[in-house]
Formats: sequence, C-alpha cells, structure tokens
Amino acid sequence: MVLLRNISLYQFRNYRQATFSFEKPVTCICGKNGSGKTNLLDAVYTLCYTKSYFSASVAPTVMNGTEGYRIQASFSENAEKQHIVSCKYLNGKKEISCGGLIYEKLSDHIGRHAAVMIAPDDIELINDGSELRRKFVDGMLSQCNRDYLNALIDYQRALQQRNAWLKQYARGAAQGNDMLAYFDDVLDKSGSYLFACRREWVNGFAPFLQEYYALLSGGSEQVGLVYESDLHREPLKQLLERSLSEDFRYQRTMRGVHRDDLQLLMNGQPIKSYGSQGQKKSFLFALKLAQYGFLKKQMHQNPILLLDDVFEKLDQQRMESLLRIIRSADFGQVILTDTHEERIRKAFSGNETELGIIRL
Repeated sequence: MVLLRNISLYQFRNYRQATFSFEKPVTCICGKNGSGKTNLLDAVYTLCYTKSYFSASVAPTVMNGTEGYRIQASFSENAEKQHIVSCKYLNGKKEISCGGLIYEKLSDHIGRHAAVMIAPDDIELINDGSELRRKFVDGMLSQCNRDYLNALIDYQRALQQRNAWLKQYARGAAQGNDMLAYFDDVLDKSGSYLFACRREWVNGFAPFLQEYYALLSGGSEQVGLVYESDLHREPLKQLLERSLSEDFRYQRTMRGVHRDDLQLLMNGQPIKSYGSQGQKKSFLFALKLAQYGFLKKQMHQNPILLLDDVFEKLDQQRMESLLRIIRSADFGQVILTDTHEERIRKAFSGNETELGIIRL
C-alpha cells in the first residue's frame, strides 16, 4: 500500500511555508473556516493529478504577491521504499518530478498516484450539466489507462483546432477542406476509442455504485447509470459528415463524444429530477466511493481518500454509514477536514489509535 508520509508547501494558496506529517491511517485536519484545511487537501490532490481540484486555472493556487509555488511530498510503499514527488509552478510553467526525475510531459505523471476527493460542491455532479460527468469519467479512465489519456488529449486538441478552422471558414479566412478532413480523421480515431472505453467502463463501474449506495442508504432504491452517446446509433465519421452543415452554421463541432453524458438513475428515473436531497447525497457519495473501488481494482493500489467537510453536511445515519465504509479493510489512507475536533474524536471513539490530528 502506497502511503503519503509528509508534505511541504511553499507559497501554495494561503501557506507561506508549512510542513505536515501523516502518521496514522486516518488524519483529520481541524481548524476554523478559512484556516487552510481545504487548501491542504488540494495540495495532496495536485500532487496526484498535476492540477487543483477546486480551480480550473493555476492563478488562485499561487499565494497573493508571489509568482509561483512548490509542493513536495514523501510517499512510501514500505519502510525501505520511499520516493519524493514534487510539483513546482513558476513564471507560468509547471514542473512535476518523481524520485528526482522530471517528467517531460505533465501527463506522464497521471496514473502514478490516485486520490478521490469528496467535497461539498460535488453535488453539482448530479445537478449540473453533462461536462462535469464527462470529466468524472475521463479522470477515472485516464488514471488507469494510458491509451485513453493519450486519445483524450488527441481528441481535445483536434476538436479545438477544428472549431477554430470553422470560425476561420465563416470569415473566409480558410480555404479548401484538406484540414477539415484531417481533423475529422483524428476525431474519428480517438473519439471511437474513447467511446468504446466509456461503454466498457459503465459495466465495470455500475456494480460498485449499487453496492455503495446500498451500504450508505440502507434503502430499497435501485440505482444505475446509462451512458448516452450519439455513437450508439452511428459511427463518428458519419456523424461528422452528416452534421457538417450544422457545424458551419454554428461555427463549432455539434456532434461527437465531447457531447456524451451519463444518465444517473434511481428506480429507473433521473435522480436529478426525481431524487430528494437526501437521496442525492447518498447517490453522490456512492458515486465517489465507487470511483475509489474502481480505481483500486484497476490500478492495484488504494487511492488516498480526501474528505472535505463532509460530516458537516451529513445526517447521523449517513455519517455512521460512511464511517463504517472508510474504516473497513477495503480502504487505505484517509485525510479529512472538520471544524470540530470533538466531533471527529467522538466518531472514532474506541479506536483513536488509527486517528491523527493536524490543528490549524
């Protein structure tokens, strides 16, 4: 089992300079709101995924008045085998190294370490549009399938270039269709592979979702998910050809796997429209725990489970159910945040030897 042993932050978010150790299976970061609890979790996530969980851009992760940050951590597989992971951002350039070796591309680090974050705003995964659900699936598959990550990068690059070409064509600045044919070939090859992987993923992921929802809710609802894609009906190459007039009109690519979605179901109905707030919370936690189970199975390692103020949002029954799950033998290292240290100590009463406290 790979464990995070310590982490050092320099000019990352609100941390000028700080070092923290993780000596127990469960570590709770305690402090008032605004003290930096979530920022510390985000630093751990950034080391695993090369980017922040909470910010699409790098700027908010850099301390005000500075030009960059550095995060460094020690991971260990056992007492003898340890390695250092470092993430440095300076003057608009990000650099990741592992064991002293700097990656040529940031994407080369993806899949080395896994983490699963559960945060209060994650309910948007259920309530908002399809983009968040695609990112949820893409993040999972990119962690455990290098070919998927490469295909995703190729697809997104070709899509961006094709959309730019369509805008140029509308202004009369692009002539001929040679470039369009090239973009379509790349989209067809990479997009068809993404579609096949996503379709297969649903079959492997659904049992985890059903298992964890039952454990969390104790209810009789049946949950599931359906992968929605135009490619179920027609090959991507034909879709692109058939929708070309529409693409010219809107100056963007209207069909493809970048429009895919996941329909999240409870008793056969979309939970987004028919689920109660309590059911949505249980479904969300089941999704994230299923992500944990899926990554563990595919990567043959326990991801780090990061829980940001989740006990603040849960009723007693769901909190107790979640605690039973994360304290089971199936789970590895857990790092969580809470504003009330006494609540966490009470939750782990009787076995505080597994609990470490970081006070901010």
